Amino acid sequence: MNRFQIYRALYNHDKLKNRRSPIFGQNMVAKVFVGIGTATTILYLVFLAIILALAANSSSWLEGYELMFSVLPFVLVADFLFRFIAQQTPMQLVHPYMLFPMPKSACIESFVIFSILSWGNLTWLALFLPYAIMSVLFQTGVLCTLSFLIALQLFIVLNSLWYMLCRTLIISKIWWWILPITVYAIIALPWILKDVEHFFEFYARFGDWFTHGNVLAYLALFAAIALLFYINLKVQGHYIYKEVTDQGTKKMKSVTTFNFLNRFGETGEYLKLEVKSIMRNKNVRNSFIMGTLLTCMLSLLIAYTDLYSDSFSTKFWLVYVFVLYGAITLIKVMSYEGNYLDGLMVYKENILVLLRAKYFFYIFLLALPMLLMLPTVFMGKYSLLNLISVATFTAGPVFCLLMQMAVYNKQATPLNTKMVSRGSVETNWMQVVFELVAMFVPVVIISILMALFSETVTYIILLVIGLVFVVFHEYWLRHIYKRFMKRRYINMDSFRACR
Repeated sequence: MNRFQIYRALYNHDKLKNRRSPIFGQNMVAKVFVGIGTATTILYLVFLAIILALAANSSSWLEGYELMFSVLPFVLVADFLFRFIAQQTPMQLVHPYMLFPMPKSACIESFVIFSILSWGNLTWLALFLPYAIMSVLFQTGVLCTLSFLIALQLFIVLNSLWYMLCRTLIISKIWWWILPITVYAIIALPWILKDVEHFFEFYARFGDWFTHGNVLAYLALFAAIALLFYINLKVQGHYIYKEVTDQGTKKMKSVTTFNFLNRFGETGEYLKLEVKSIMRNKNVRNSFIMGTLLTCMLSLLIAYTDLYSDSFSTKFWLVYVFVLYGAITLIKVMSYEGNYLDGLMVYKENILVLLRAKYFFYIFLLALPMLLMLPTVFMGKYSLLNLISVATFTAGPVFCLLMQMAVYNKQATPLNTKMVSRGSVETNWMQVVFELVAMFVPVVIISILMALFSETVTYIILLVIGLVFVVFHEYWLRHIYKRFMKRRYINMDSFRACR
């Protein structure tokens, strides 16, 4: 087979991967919600394009094409972050083909190319195209408008390659987050060194270069795309080979006993399992570190800046700070345990004790955002009642909602292997829906209650509701356990198929 035939065969396999998946056809309701969310996002981008176009048409200091390039850094940052939700790295798709009699470089190249040519990269045309029609076409003509759109789309392709590189490195070591943060800080230098007007003016100049067909500008952009393409091939090839061959020596570590948990009996043993799982398994540890870092960063931003001071933001970010741990890790309840679920099913009610231990563990983790948010009480942004009520409501209804995923999670998430494991490729859309509900529904409830009652009464109601769920946690945990046991054979078959 030549390279073109390899690309075509792998492309056909990629199209059929969902039908070959053991979970094909499941979670249809969740997929409908995700489809509605995608359509809403496109409509939002069109609406944003209209707003920007009206601003550009009324602006006296920037042309239409210049305004879009001035806000392009914000678009690229948003694009980079949104890709973490939906886009997999090519290395997560290569594993089934590593033993095939084909050039490994061709296999890696094909999946990098497929990622570049993905339909998802065209999503931002919902913003660029209406804006170009309203603010660029009648000012500069058809050719300049086409040049404008091509340049913007090439920047999205460049951002896609940049995301692939960063995601691959971050999966390997979480400290690689320093790389994208540093790069975006450099991009924001005009704003940091001067002011926001200088920032917009600086990047507006790129609009002149690309819209009017400056050859050197396009050559530089194509060179950057080619360079990132080449770096992706080398970096991802290195990590895929390293993981498949399991290179590196492993040192024996001392065993930590956590004897103080013995007083809690069988629940204490599962608490030890939860802690040791974070300490010993790379993927579990990375999720925990990610949740901790994001909680700390968000808490510090809220406490020491005025970025989130409007009515909606104060409610949303207060809820989000407490929900964050659960949205990142608790939402995957039973996914990591799916790797050794057969052993857990040996004794009666093992799963119930496991769920109880997880619930206690995540209640304990709520102490971190509570401590980090205490400065906001002294600054007058929130009251102590606000923090305690939202923390209790999170420990009650929100955790109850997230732990329902113990029934619906059917994919075994790898404990250590990440880049090439088949289980990491599948996406459980129900997790996305539950995360969105956990983040936004409490805000809606708070807003409705505050429209009917005073702020103090609202948070007292939240506190009471949360306490009811916490006090009677044994009842709803047992209900989750019974539903899980009714589906245990279906879930176990799916876990085995994903391992």
